Amino acid sequence: MKNWGIKGKVLFLALAPATLIAAVLVLHFVNSRIADLEQSLRERGLAIARQLAPASEYGVFAGNRDILQRLSDAALKEADINWVVITDINGDILAASGKPSRLPHVANAHAGLDFAVAETQSALNFSAPVRLSQIELEDVSLHSASEMPRVRSVGRVYVEMSRAGTSQRKNELIRNGLVIMLLGLVGSGFFAFRMSREVTRPIQRLSAAVRKIGAGNLDVRVAEDSAGELKVLEQGINTMATTLKLSRDNLQDKIAEATARLSYQAAHDTLTGLPNRREFELRVERALTGAREQHQTHTLCYLDLDQFKVVNDTSGHVAGDELLRQLAVLLQGKLRDRDTLARLGGDEFGVLLENCSLEQAQPIAEVLRQMVKEFRFVWHDKPFVIGVSIGLVAITGESESLSALFSCADAACYTAKDRGRNRVHVYVEEDIELVRRHGEMQWVGRITRAMEENRLRLFVQPIVPLFPSADADVHYEMLLRMLDDDGQLILPMAFIPAAERYNLMTSIDRWVISAAFSTFHQLFSAVTSGARSICTVNLSGHTLCDEHFLDFVERQFTINQVPYASICFEITETAAITNLTEAIEFIRVLKAKGCKFSLDDFGSGLSSFTYLKNLPVDYLKIDGAFVKDMETDPMDRAMVESINNIGHVMGLKTIAEFVESEQILEHLKAIQVDYVQGDWIKAPQPLSSLLAGKLP
Repeated sequence: MKNWGIKGKVLFLALAPATLIAAVLVLHFVNSRIADLEQSLRERGLAIARQLAPASEYGVFAGNRDILQRLSDAALKEADINWVVITDINGDILAASGKPSRLPHVANAHAGLDFAVAETQSALNFSAPVRLSQIELEDVSLHSASEMPRVRSVGRVYVEMSRAGTSQRKNELIRNGLVIMLLGLVGSGFFAFRMSREVTRPIQRLSAAVRKIGAGNLDVRVAEDSAGELKVLEQGINTMATTLKLSRDNLQDKIAEATARLSYQAAHDTLTGLPNRREFELRVERALTGAREQHQTHTLCYLDLDQFKVVNDTSGHVAGDELLRQLAVLLQGKLRDRDTLARLGGDEFGVLLENCSLEQAQPIAEVLRQMVKEFRFVWHDKPFVIGVSIGLVAITGESESLSALFSCADAACYTAKDRGRNRVHVYVEEDIELVRRHGEMQWVGRITRAMEENRLRLFVQPIVPLFPSADADVHYEMLLRMLDDDGQLILPMAFIPAAERYNLMTSIDRWVISAAFSTFHQLFSAVTSGARSICTVNLSGHTLCDEHFLDFVERQFTINQVPYASICFEITETAAITNLTEAIEFIRVLKAKGCKFSLDDFGSGLSSFTYLKNLPVDYLKIDGAFVKDMETDPMDRAMVESINNIGHVMGLKTIAEFVESEQILEHLKAIQVDYVQGDWIKAPQPLSSLLAGKLP
């Protein structure tokens, strides 16, 4: 009802009481009349049975069946009688009229002295005894007064009354009652409808106006032709619509202005007013789509200013910003209207030359380079000469992706810088390798300075037994980090590849062992409480090939008085296989003195199980690439389970790294892996903070 309209509610309130009262009255009337009909039928049946029983006395006593048959035929003529049966005291039928559905039966003589009524769904059965009206004198003389015999029953009369006529009259009563009620409801409904329409029409008009206003039609107005409270509502709605329309128009103007401003700011650089990197990438993406679908050719130019840092360092960022603004105006003046000049960030610009081949683009790029070279920027009477290195790459249907295009353009620009700056260079495939090698060479200097300035740091991460027991060790793996010039941590994956390429890993491993061994006793007094613990140190393949490294390790054991049995060296599977002879010899010597060995990243090699037979290690560390996805990848889970099983068959303890969730941990428990390691167990902690007691 809560979803009904006001008109429906008024109709309901008007009709519901009338309907209820009419239903109650009709029901009462019908029930009363039906009860009267039932009682009348019952009384008629009893009267017929009572009249027929005395009339049948002589015929039953004398055994005169003709008299009895005439009596039963006469009784059958009464309305609603189905059949009549007269029997003797033994239940034998003496006369019958109609078609009795079943033969009456009297169990004994005494049971026949009473009147009886039986009911079925379609009929009423009445039974009355046929009694002798007088007692012979000789019977009296034979008994005392107290033993005077009762009136004797000599037979029984049965009458069945049909309920069909009564049922028909019941149905007529119900129909008539419903018709009367329906006519009353129709009349009530008509008057209720007229009343509800008069009451609800103004309210519905107001409701429709409010609905239109809510839908945004603020031009709607309602006639103010009512009185009282309704007139106040009509005036209020009109005033509200007018006010909202004025506010909306004003707000839409402001929104349109703000949207245009935000749209411009989102797509343009605030300093130069040029399209920003995001907008530039969208335009290059459209150009790439056009090249693929319409076989067009465009050119992407990547510009990096030379000597811009000199301006910033000597005259400040305000001067640098002014230089960028002036150059943006100059560069824009040398391009076609359909070309796009954008500031990509810092002192880098991008140019999209649409429908322009590399052959056509090179002269344009040369004009831009020459213009920047000849430009003289003056700040506070101090002139500056700058240049620009430009990399070009073609945008064709064969171009891979947006990111690939930018990488190629950046590589070409870097190549231009590497070959002397202030020049234009067209991208070739060798440029990417040049950039990568240059990046690695830069890392060599950074790593060397970090070691000289003591900016290498050790972190500690526990490797805990999955099923703790008395003989289960707790391992603490030493993990390497490096601080950059600004004091920010750099993860090993960023600098280790360069260290391996340029033979710096032996020096790094020596630093790690020296630092770990020197803090061994302090570390385990801080992290353990009587449990047997092992310090795990990683070694690279290059270090295993160093013929002097084994002597260095043994000296560190002696100098720092570290027990051999408390150190576990971790070697990657790839490093061990690549340097198999050196690895076996290194393991053999230190294992004889009590050291433990762990084979890391197991499963990543092509012949893992074959080489495992020749490496006398104690722990098998399952490659984290399988562990981290085993929850969702059945193949990875199968690999983890296979490696774990083969390790146990060979008598090795297994370690699963990269445990990043409780679900992974539950899978590892089911597989029966021995040790687990990962951020979900405990993230790496700085060794210095741990030793200083600053960690919980």
